[in-house]
Amino acid sequence: MGAPEETHEATMAALRGSVDKINLDGYVDLFLIHSPRSGPAGRQALWKGMEQLLAEGRARSIGVSNYGPTQFEEMRAYAKVWPAVNQIELHPWCQQPGVVDYCFAHGIAVQAYCPLVRGEKASDGVLLGIAAKHHKSWAQVLLRWSLQKGFVPLPKSDQQTRIEANGDVYDFELDGEDMGQLDGMDEGAKGALVRVAE
Repeated sequence: MGAPEETHEATMAALRGSVDKINLDGYVDLFLIHSPRSGPAGRQALWKGMEQLLAEGRARSIGVSNYGPTQFEEMRAYAKVWPAVNQIELHPWCQQPGVVDYCFAHGIAVQAYCPLVRGEKASDGVLLGIAAKHHKSWAQVLLRWSLQKGFVPLPKSDQQTRIEANGDVYDFELDGEDMGQLDGMDEGAKGALVRVAE
């Protein structure tokens, strides 16, 4: 959900409608606010609706996407339930350390979207060198980096072989040198494909 409706009742109807589209059993495991761009009043209205969904059993967990420390601090004034998850763009070229550190310090799980950089860095020499060292693909190295950083990576694919390969990342570990090389690639906001948290 990205923005609230005009009234609380309309917002709740939209939230419940989203749940019903996703799952005929009437609940979802995780429901996220897609963006903080609806402004302070909009964010508060949406979060209140999400808390109500949680209380109704229509969502097992609730969270946010693309929130930064400013939005989280704002939530302290109205949130009865703290977000379980913050979904942000994360990969070696866009590491968002301030947001990540805040989330970890406050018990918020960090989901990494675009962990494979949409394949745009598949020919990076450092990445390919690390992949060759471990006899893994560049994508598996990026997923392993994400896991070792404590993130929950969200790779996308509709190809069975890639889906299987994405799960084959638990039989190796990146060493300190590998992690240091990947950590050193951060370009800040310039490295984002979509956007950085605000």
